Amino acid sequence: MRVVLFTGKGGVGKTTLAAATAALVARRGRKALVLSTDPAHSLADAFGEPLGPEPREVDTGLAAMEVDTQLRFERSWRDVQGYLLDLLARGGVDGLQAEEMVVLPGAAEVLALLEVRDQVAAGRWDTVIVDCAPTAETLRLLALPEALSWYVERVFPTHRRMVRSLRPVLGRLSAGLGGAALPPDGVLDAVTRLHAELGDVRGLLGDPAVTSVRLVLTPESVVVAEARRTLTSLSLYGYRVDSVLANRVVPAPAAESGGRPDPWRAAWAAAQAEQLAVVRESFTGVPVRRASYRPAEPVGLRALLDLAHELYGDDDPVGVPPPADPVRVERTGEEYVLRLALPFAERSEVAVARSGDELVLTVGAHRRLFTLPSGLRRCTVLGAEFADSTLRVRFRPDPQLWPR
Repeated sequence: MRVVLFTGKGGVGKTTLAAATAALVARRGRKALVLSTDPAHSLADAFGEPLGPEPREVDTGLAAMEVDTQLRFERSWRDVQGYLLDLLARGGVDGLQAEEMVVLPGAAEVLALLEVRDQVAAGRWDTVIVDCAPTAETLRLLALPEALSWYVERVFPTHRRMVRSLRPVLGRLSAGLGGAALPPDGVLDAVTRLHAELGDVRGLLGDPAVTSVRLVLTPESVVVAEARRTLTSLSLYGYRVDSVLANRVVPAPAAESGGRPDPWRAAWAAAQAEQLAVVRESFTGVPVRRASYRPAEPVGLRALLDLAHELYGDDDPVGVPPPADPVRVERTGEEYVLRLALPFAERSEVAVARSGDELVLTVGAHRRLFTLPSGLRRCTVLGAEFADSTLRVRFRPDPQLWPR
């Protein structure tokens, strides 16, 4: 089983390349599903066929779908939504306003992740290719399982125990005062179920032998700069980038009948060549594949397959090199060193702090709570440094917790 997530700056053609990759996987004899989690779906446009919230066969061994997060929300969170609407009604909020207020922030991203998990668990596909939203939304989506699991594991159990133990007293008091209803067991159970489902998602997306991310870009300076930042953020969250796809590369112009190439096209080709050199230098060790700017928009199965053949040639379109561990722990004398690669990060952007059994890692606007391995939990932090695109945190065993 392989899961490949396609992302990139809006407008670089990630949907087209995701669809093309899935089409080639199917043509080479494996069952493939390509699904879109981008709220602005364009997967149907790429295939030139209507798609819906259920997998639809578009070729032998190839299915496609566009996730309907609103439909999933109504199916999965009806109990929670009903409770919140009742709560707001008791507080005198107008029904229409209440409907707008119970749209939970982040719900669409969560439900999109659960759809990916469900399709993988169904076992119908050899490969699941995910056409993600543009970069910022994708990073928020990939950070959600760990962040929400942290909240549910630490905050929710205490809240649940309090509500259940105090329900008999608070229920009578609330009824007598005409106040808001306490959350029923169905609401509490829904949150518990979400926690278990997010654990499955985190296990799936965090397995580098199964899941990888593919960065799509066009060879332009602004786009390349964002791709570099994206690689830093993905590394922070522990996701592996298996390749970079440079799309819409302008071919070098041939001489026209007058003996001179078109100057406009020549300028574009030269500018893109400079950026492609930056890409190869920046993403050292990561395969960089190219797709030419085509004379017509690649819409439909035949055009997508032509595009995929140019990208991958005879290579496996979802092949991935042996997984590398993004986080390593090494022993140096009496100390342990935790190393985390953060390519392209600036030293001024990186901060690290310890909170109990976790490290709080911050790079720019992104933050991750990293749970320490059991051995390091019994150590004290000696210090941290960031150099050569690598964060190193030094630990020493605590004599009181580490018996000799």
